[in-house]
Amino acid sequence: MSSTFRRLATVALLLLATPLVRALSIEEATVADLHAAYSTGRLTVREVVTAYLARIDAYDQRGPHLNSIINLNKLALAEADKLDASFRSTGKLSGPLHGIPVLVKDCIDAAGMPMTSGFQGWKNYIPPADAPLVAKLKASGAIILGKNSLSEFTFGGGDNINSVLGGYARNPYNTAYATGGSSGGTGNSIAANFAMVGIGTDTGGSVRMPAAHNALVGLRPTVGLVSRSGVTPNSGLRDTAGPMARTVTDLALTLEAIAGPDPDDFATKTPPHGIAAPSPFPSRFSASLKKDALKGARLGVLRQAFKPAVTDPRIIANFEKTIAELKAAGAEIIDTFTVPELDTLPRAPQTPARLKDDFAKWFARHPGVPYASVQAIADSKLAHPLHQARLESVAASGPFESDPDTIKGLATENAYRAAFTKAMDAQRIDALVFPVWAQLPVINGDRNTQIMTSEPNPKGGVTGLGASLTFVASTLQWPGLSVPNGYLGEGLPVGLQIVGRAWDDAKIIGYAYAYEQATHYRRPPPTVPPLGPKL
Repeated sequence: MSSTFRRLATVALLLLATPLVRALSIEEATVADLHAAYSTGRLTVREVVTAYLARIDAYDQRGPHLNSIINLNKLALAEADKLDASFRSTGKLSGPLHGIPVLVKDCIDAAGMPMTSGFQGWKNYIPPADAPLVAKLKASGAIILGKNSLSEFTFGGGDNINSVLGGYARNPYNTAYATGGSSGGTGNSIAANFAMVGIGTDTGGSVRMPAAHNALVGLRPTVGLVSRSGVTPNSGLRDTAGPMARTVTDLALTLEAIAGPDPDDFATKTPPHGIAAPSPFPSRFSASLKKDALKGARLGVLRQAFKPAVTDPRIIANFEKTIAELKAAGAEIIDTFTVPELDTLPRAPQTPARLKDDFAKWFARHPGVPYASVQAIADSKLAHPLHQARLESVAASGPFESDPDTIKGLATENAYRAAFTKAMDAQRIDALVFPVWAQLPVINGDRNTQIMTSEPNPKGGVTGLGASLTFVASTLQWPGLSVPNGYLGEGLPVGLQIVGRAWDDAKIIGYAYAYEQATHYRRPPPTVPPLGPKL
């Protein structure tokens, strides 16, 4: 982000301080708020983009130093001007996301901007074209404001962002703590009101964890609902991009913009969860936004996922309150719902052999990328030290078709789907509910707070086999969603996780909306207050 661009953004914000009477605060504004202001002529897209850029200037690398942005779109104001000119000419908004600033995780291709995947060896790499989901955002009228920091190659989870290029991001609710990964830059930037909505990716939980840690709504869609083309891989079976927003309504509108079949993505043709997409392909998610959506819903409490031995007692106590809130909103709670096989099934791995093949396909579609193989990346020694061993393991692996761990993992994932389907059918369960994370966010930059065993951590923080509760939806390749359900410890947000069956994305979005409207837990973080007058 150039100093000249920062100064221009700041100067432009000052020019907005005019005697005009305005009533909209950009902080916590929604898509509907902006569209109402655009439609009445009260605001222009340029004014809105400028206001967000000013917040980034004030808080990303200064002040609380949230460190959420790797690159900004230098054409953002010019693109805003084009939208404003189109509206003046036609009197109509250009699309469902007209003038909505979006931040995108920097493992997703956006034409004209670097795509680094957090790796310093790619800091100057410009991809050949937009990823399909980015093209859909632009076609809907959105402005790609910039690219967010992330754990290198999306190799991250509940801790801080591990990237030599980006460094770790900070939680805006308490900057001593982690954002969650690997979409942590997207999570903390949307929480801090640096843009209206964001796009992350989720393989093992990388949308849901930062959503929970940053008081956001975040969706891991059914694999195949959103194109993965133009996204760096982590596991071709589990990878998916997903929206992150401050409200369920904005998340649903964003999902409507980016969902759709992709003939170049095998998940559209042969979904890894084995269930073909409904016909017509799901495209309407805002229709599920009903305050009474939870009425009569049978929700299974999956206590097998957050046993007391590995779960912070505060998380458990808060979840008991959440169950009462779901009941009050009309849900029928099945507590405790059990999957008999779950306690004996192993965790299905994301294998090096699978990732090597996934990356080979990605490299074939990205001519000119530096270090154009996993072996070259490993040999460069430019990756974060925490990821070096994994990259070397991927480089040394053989064909995934004959890899024993990959074959065993496929069988395990099939067994998961069979076991969950059988148990949910038997008890007529509509969706599962449980926390997103078994511990509170960890302290930034200190991996010694994370004891990587199955035993509870006496200091709190991550345990390797216990803290992540996002593995369920990832293993199933089913949709999983996080919605704010409280604040614990040092003012740190936590999230309710709702997991549905394949292609039940609209259903769980409806449940999340009803819960959100009944509780309204989302509040802006204290470290990034409003700048200047309202727009």
